[in-house]
Amino acid sequence: MQLRMWTYDIAREQNADLGTLRRFCDLTQESGYNAIGLYLEHRFAYPSTPWSHGRGVVTPEMVRALQEAYPDLQIIPFVNLLGHFEGMLYTEEGRKFAEEKFKGMQADPTNEEFVALAGQIVDDTLSIFTSEVVHIGGDETWQLGVGERSKARVAQYEAEGEGIDGKARLYGAHFAPLAQRVADAGRRPGVWGDMFFDHPQALEMMPKNTIIFDWQYFRSPEFTSQRFFEAGHDVVLSPALHTYNATWMHLPQSEQNVRDHVDAAQRLGAYGVCVTTWELGLFGNYETLMPALKACGKMLAQPQAAEDSPRTDPGYPHIGQGGPDAVAAYAAVTDAPDFLRAYLAESELHEEWARLMGVELQTVGGTFAFGGIRSSLKVRLLLYSNPFLAWLYHADELSGEVGTKALDIFERAIAVGPDPSYRGVAQFGKSAVQFVQFAEKAHLAYAKGSPGEAITHLSPCRQIFDDLSKVARSTNLRVGGSLADIERCRVAKEHVERVIRRIKEFGDGSLGYLPSFETITHPKFMPHDQANWWLINRWANE
Repeated sequence: MQLRMWTYDIAREQNADLGTLRRFCDLTQESGYNAIGLYLEHRFAYPSTPWSHGRGVVTPEMVRALQEAYPDLQIIPFVNLLGHFEGMLYTEEGRKFAEEKFKGMQADPTNEEFVALAGQIVDDTLSIFTSEVVHIGGDETWQLGVGERSKARVAQYEAEGEGIDGKARLYGAHFAPLAQRVADAGRRPGVWGDMFFDHPQALEMMPKNTIIFDWQYFRSPEFTSQRFFEAGHDVVLSPALHTYNATWMHLPQSEQNVRDHVDAAQRLGAYGVCVTTWELGLFGNYETLMPALKACGKMLAQPQAAEDSPRTDPGYPHIGQGGPDAVAAYAAVTDAPDFLRAYLAESELHEEWARLMGVELQTVGGTFAFGGIRSSLKVRLLLYSNPFLAWLYHADELSGEVGTKALDIFERAIAVGPDPSYRGVAQFGKSAVQFVQFAEKAHLAYAKGSPGEAITHLSPCRQIFDDLSKVARSTNLRVGGSLADIERCRVAKEHVERVIRRIKEFGDGSLGYLPSFETITHPKFMPHDQANWWLINRWANE
């Protein structure tokens, strides 16, 4: 195995200073890895995009300092040059590159100015990073052929002959030259593998020295990666720590996913394994992942001997992530011995906290159960600027047994949390449940015509978001966590105060009708629009 690495997801609102990056490089070397991936997207100060440099981006000077300090460690850049270009698209300078207006995360591969910019970003990356591997992205380009120009280009390709996949040609025509640009510089281009399952003809266009990163988060990659091996490409198998779909992390499934990939890498003779971590905004915290990352490094550096007998394909479709059957199979996993030992090596408190937050919490069910999508509670409480969405979708479960059990776990986790980083993650979970419970009490009072009582129940929610803002500030100071989380708490508190004012003014029926609670708590609520035209008409809700 030539490449043993993990990725630090800087693109999801992380604000890494040089000290934090050094800390992670130390962790990487001490844990047996030989590379660290910096997943950058827009969070790097490319010389070609001075208009995209938000606060706290990684700079070329920081990278050069790391490369000098860690000469034996590959510091691999992960840029994204079609899909996941959203950090560029939603700036004033970058909006002209979008595939669709104010929608999605993909640039237009037929836009010549964008194509030139993608080449410039590759050149910037090659001039700053010295790693053998340079990853140019390529995943989740679901908007291929959606815009008018792209649609026309797809039709043009498909008119050239029977059986031509125009979207595959569009994809390959964009990424093959970028990969070749990396190869011509004497380096190894890397791309994500997922789009080749939908558009296999695109793989035929890629330079043969392109390394395919096959990410399978809910099953072994043993059978999906065969396609890339047979096409003559080196493959890096890419499991995930399941953080994006959890309040903290689903520990058993994360360990199983890494173990599956390490075992498959041994059996297949893969080029390497890349442990991915995603979306540590929304009150995640990289400090709490360090023991798990140490355990992964040990698994990669000292893998178990692969079995000689051939394995049976479980029959999941060889596209995407395997579908609901694969997710259900992972949900049945209940133990994480290697990860828990790594937390125990830190202290008994670390191990108890990890067991509570990573194993016991998912047994509560509801929004805390293992699943294949983002944590619904996290995104509804904070991501959409309306925390009452968490009430709307989770009031029944969190006002009942699920909420009671979850609160007990969060309170125990806060009590044993070994430092503020661990306690802060558990505090977020507790606060989310409490907010939903307060909102449901307010709803019941509002519905029976007691606006004063409803306001009494909502009043503590302002303090909830003040306290969470302090957690977010601490995470930012300790480990470069999300600045957006601080702003999200401010916006959530302001909206709670706005709802309180609305209930004071309209909760007595003075409109002649009582707006439903989900209406009066919505940011777009409009008095006297009893029919909610802002909601029910598609054109009115654009």
